[in-house]
Amino acid sequence: MKNCSSDWKNKPFPECIKPVRFKRSKQIQTNFYLPSGDFPIIDQGQSKIAGWTNDKSTVINDNLPLIVFGDHTRVFKFIDFPFAIGADGTKLIKPRGDRFCSRYFYYYLQNLNLPSKGYSRHFKLLKETEISYPEIPEQQKIAAVLLKIQQAIEVQESIIEAAQELKKSTMQRVFTYGLRGEKTKETEIGRVPERWDKGKLDDLCSLQTTSCIPSQTDKDIYIGLEHIKSGSFVIKRYGLPKDVKSSKTIFKKGDLLYGKLRPYLDKAVISDENGICSTDILVLRSYNDRYSWFILGLLHLDRFIHHAVQTTHGVNHPRTSWKAIRDYHIGIPEPNEIERIGNILRKIEDKLTLNESKKSALQDLFKIMLNKLMTGEIRVKESDIDTSCVLEMKNRG
Repeated sequence: MKNCSSDWKNKPFPECIKPVRFKRSKQIQTNFYLPSGDFPIIDQGQSKIAGWTNDKSTVINDNLPLIVFGDHTRVFKFIDFPFAIGADGTKLIKPRGDRFCSRYFYYYLQNLNLPSKGYSRHFKLLKETEISYPEIPEQQKIAAVLLKIQQAIEVQESIIEAAQELKKSTMQRVFTYGLRGEKTKETEIGRVPERWDKGKLDDLCSLQTTSCIPSQTDKDIYIGLEHIKSGSFVIKRYGLPKDVKSSKTIFKKGDLLYGKLRPYLDKAVISDENGICSTDILVLRSYNDRYSWFILGLLHLDRFIHHAVQTTHGVNHPRTSWKAIRDYHIGIPEPNEIERIGNILRKIEDKLTLNESKKSALQDLFKIMLNKLMTGEIRVKESDIDTSCVLEMKNRG
């Protein structure tokens, strides 16, 4: 990928890096990864940190920062802290310090479009690549701009993670202690507020089974299990009826869509439009529209998911059914509390959705800026940009 700027240089990839040597015997096999420990393990997987080790002899401290390349996965990782190398399939890359800002080099590699060769090795494709680059001061400015966007993305990820924990802990608390922190009683499903009535799922909602042929419907939205995100309360994306052929179930705005296949029993959302859905999804309709979010919270409780798992049947595609879950015992508070609990869950989900939208927008911005900066379409040579964050990381190497 040659840069369109005449004042940028171009060099073959092998001339841009320094050899990095380490003993392959120090690589840690997957079955020795720890869930926590003193030193992070970096491998070719999508997650930045794959696991942990306490074996100090395996740790790489020299030549930091380094770029870890997944030879099979084509994943690049910028590592500026001591780490251990994971299982086979990793390459360590160190750009030449007299020509490159390390983080610029990392971002440049991220912008490469390396074709997939399946599970074959891809480092040979890197070696055939030509690297374009300006002088180091401009590299540092480019890297600083992209790093700041990345850091903003990480902030949103932290907020999302905190909101997800808040949602989980809130559900656990309100369905155990209610909104008043009152005494509890033991039931078939665990502890619930003493004041709540005993009931079953079908006391609050019913199954909808009206179906249609996609080509014969005026509905313009299709929902399959692939469109529902595990743990989410709302639908984030849709399909089109024209993309499906067999008979599907009709749902209305406000209905609850629940995935009944065993791998997807944590998929339950509230619909915000009319449409049709896969027959692998149960369509549940609340007897009272104001109770829908309360029911949705029930469907996401760990104890309900555990119950649904226990009711699955079938060998190739184990699934639960309305018949199996409708008699699930639940605690039912007074109507006002049902609504209040539902409103609390909806506000938390609204916050999650907002921050996920912000994260998505920042990710799109990063991709656009990455390409435009690396092709010289946007120049920052004369811009007043604080590069201290990049200089600090570079000086650690």
